[in-house]
Amino acid sequence: MLQTVDLQSNNFTGKIPTSFGRLSNLSVLSLDSNNLEARDSESWEFLYALRNCSLLKVLSVQENKLQGAIPNSLGGLTSLERLYFAGNHLSGLVPPTIGNLTRLFLLHLNGNNLTGTIETWVPKLTKLQELYLQENNFVNDIPSSIANLTGLVSLNLSNNNFEGFVPPILGSFPQLLELDISHNKLQGNISEGVFGATSLIHCILSYNSLEGSIPVEVGKLTLLSELDLSSNMLTGKIPDSMGGCEELQILQLDKNFLTGSIPVPFGNLKNLKLLNLSHNSLSGRIPKILTALELLMNLDLSYNHLQGEIPTNGVFANPAAVSLEGNWGLCGGAMNLSMPPCHPLSRRAVRQYYLIKILIPIFGFMSLVLLIYFVIIEKRMPRRTQLLTPAFLKKFPKVSYTDLAQATRDFSETNLIGRGSYGTVYRGRLKESKMEVAVKVFDMDMHGAEKSFMSECEALRGIQHRNLLPIETACSTVDHNGNPFKALIYEFMPNGNLDTWLHHKNDSKDPKCLGLTQRINIALNIADALEYLHHNCGNPIIHCDLKPSNVLLDADMNARLGDFGIARFYQNPRLPSAGSISSIGVKGTIGYIAPEYAGGGHVSTSGDVYSFGVVLLEMLAGKRPTDPMFTDGLDIVNYVRSNIPERIYQVIDAHIKEECKDEFTEDTIGSDNPLYQCLLSLVQIALSCTNPSPIERISTREIASKLHVIQTSYLIWKPNKHVSSQQT
Repeated sequence: MLQTVDLQSNNFTGKIPTSFGRLSNLSVLSLDSNNLEARDSESWEFLYALRNCSLLKVLSVQENKLQGAIPNSLGGLTSLERLYFAGNHLSGLVPPTIGNLTRLFLLHLNGNNLTGTIETWVPKLTKLQELYLQENNFVNDIPSSIANLTGLVSLNLSNNNFEGFVPPILGSFPQLLELDISHNKLQGNISEGVFGATSLIHCILSYNSLEGSIPVEVGKLTLLSELDLSSNMLTGKIPDSMGGCEELQILQLDKNFLTGSIPVPFGNLKNLKLLNLSHNSLSGRIPKILTALELLMNLDLSYNHLQGEIPTNGVFANPAAVSLEGNWGLCGGAMNLSMPPCHPLSRRAVRQYYLIKILIPIFGFMSLVLLIYFVIIEKRMPRRTQLLTPAFLKKFPKVSYTDLAQATRDFSETNLIGRGSYGTVYRGRLKESKMEVAVKVFDMDMHGAEKSFMSECEALRGIQHRNLLPIETACSTVDHNGNPFKALIYEFMPNGNLDTWLHHKNDSKDPKCLGLTQRINIALNIADALEYLHHNCGNPIIHCDLKPSNVLLDADMNARLGDFGIARFYQNPRLPSAGSISSIGVKGTIGYIAPEYAGGGHVSTSGDVYSFGVVLLEMLAGKRPTDPMFTDGLDIVNYVRSNIPERIYQVIDAHIKEECKDEFTEDTIGSDNPLYQCLLSLVQIALSCTNPSPIERISTREIASKLHVIQTSYLIWKPNKHVSSQQT
């Protein structure tokens, strides 16, 4: 007579029993947040068995270890109203039979590796109210037939590979509260129809390639609490009508190409808590009306063309809540903002002001770092080391030394795939899960190996991004001889590392060659990973050893950044040049290390930016920074800088020139050549990253934003060029 079975949030393992199918009165089956597995047709049999439960309305198996494709038998559970499959390892296509579940009003498939299109099955689920498909690999357009879901309340399609235009039909849902289609490949203008759903509370369209102006219809969203249009290619002025969104708490329009002034009607947004207009081309003065927004706690107007006197009241009285850098026309404001005064100064006074502004923070910061290092770090490091490993291991499956020895054939040389600074990496297959993995075994006799293991654990335990190397678990134990043994277990990357693709041997029977499209995509993947580490993962992380051999490539040639053995953590994420916490000496790889490190400079995000610039130059020029040609003061940076733009053809990798020989020759170089403009833009980004002065380098946010634009422009031009060639 059981109607509800709720076993969620335990530590159950193994397969889901088919005997649940005998509970003829079962209405709710909740098994989420366990360690249950399904890897083959036999372990998926529970779905077929549940067809006997004709009253089953809720099935929740999210946050488990279900793998592979969802079986067609799912379509037999026609009584289901709520289905939770989120947070597993599902892959492949969603079976079309899911369209048989016409009673579903809630579907969660987020946080998997599902792919394919959604147009064949989503429109059939006409009673859906919540559709969560984020963090998968769905492709193609968002179908206009999604309009069939007239009762939709929440729609989340973020972090996929959707492309094409944003369907205006998304604004036709009368009850829609949440719309999130961020982190896709959508392009074109935002139709005024998108903002037709006046019930919207959360609207997130960020990290796409959307163009044109912001429709004035946005002002009709009077219930809107969050609007995020950041990291697109939007142009024009911010519409005054946005002042009508009086319930707004979060407004993010950063990293676009918006112009004009900050609208005075923003003073109507009395509930605003966060306003980010950074990295645009806004001009004029800062409206004093912003000082009346009593709830505003975070205001970012940096990197625009604002000018005039900075207000001193309201949010501007708290320098920690305001970011104004990159606006060279601003002056005055609160003393702690360290902006130049507004009254005229003599040349000598101006020089003295900027000299003091530069030297005082440098000496103060150096003193602070030394104090922290000698007083705090040395005392706390031993305790932290002891506490870290258990906290890390509790979150991941346990593997023993025996498991890893069996997986790698006793760490055989035939399974060796690489050597690093502190150990070796082996390919293996775990016996229980049958998963192919890469096992990084640390050489515990080497000084610094244990600290490197702890540093990598600390870095990886709290971060997750599609362009970071996925870690499966860690092992800290002793081997069969009683010696300390530490290893990290990663998902195996079948296409090796970027270095082998850039510098393959000439005698290879099947040489690896990267096309320009692949190189742009890999550079963008690395930039996205660095942007996440520096800006979006809570406590910022500095990688410190970015180089091609630490960039792994998965089956689809997507880049995954790995090896966090010497990563650093900011003490204060609000200070862009702040030092970092680590007891491992400043290290890296010759050729990729930022020049300020050689002079004893503190580790910073700008160091990673420099390394990225060198890697990007290496990808474009096809030469290592340690190439024998770079002698007598010549390095890869000034080699490329001295040859652009006039002699850019001389420095580009021969494989790129061969691939693009019809469009890119010495005779076709010019401003009207799209391919030349693409390559020149990439080189200019790399040179901006490798500026000798750390403060002159662009941020990883700017890098990622510019590369997204370059990739979009190149992909639009390339097929058009191909069509033109065929017609000719």
